[in-house]
Amino acid sequence: MIRMSDPTDREDNAVAAVPTSPQEWRDFLERYGERYLKSCADDELVDLLDEDQLDAFDRGERVSVWLGEAPAREEALVASEERLGVRFPPSLRGFFLASDGWAHLDAWVEGVHPCGRVSWMRDGDAGIRVTEIYESIPGNEDDVQLFRRSVEVARGEDFWLLDPTDVGPDGEWAAYEFAPKYGSPTKFPSFSALFLSGYDDMDDEDDDEGEGEDLA
Repeated sequence: MIRMSDPTDREDNAVAAVPTSPQEWRDFLERYGERYLKSCADDELVDLLDEDQLDAFDRGERVSVWLGEAPAREEALVASEERLGVRFPPSLRGFFLASDGWAHLDAWVEGVHPCGRVSWMRDGDAGIRVTEIYESIPGNEDDVQLFRRSVEVARGEDFWLLDPTDVGPDGEWAAYEFAPKYGSPTKFPSFSALFLSGYDDMDDEDDDEGEGEDLA
């Protein structure tokens, strides 16, 4: 998966047909898995597929793979919300009720946390370090305040954050992809729009590869 090439356009375009309910998430995540396989290196395919699936994939047949986890139980989801003192936005709740975590995103975000590991960015070691660094540099006051009030739902080298103080008319929280090495967070209207951007990026990658083959 490649990094977003035009975050501004992506924010505007990612809001169409985004998943919210558990069934919509299951349908979308199944498509995501199929798309993800097409972007994988050979050594990762070996880890994700069994021998029969690999043979089918090599023949160009459709192969489905579930890259997530079992659905979260409602009790576990409520316990996480009570622990944080919030009620998760609809698209995040729907995601957890379809898959309690996700392990295959991109090279910069390792995966979405299970609901029991979702936490305030300000409470995590990595979040504390980043906040302290940004706080020491003049001009970063808005970003520092965002870090202090945001929930961390995914992390690797980069962070996925949700802001419970910025709620849309549909109940969705503003979502951010934040890459510390590149600076300012990129805003999305919801968790599902942020997740969908990765799917769109895989489309872009396939298109780029196809153009390269045409030019060869």
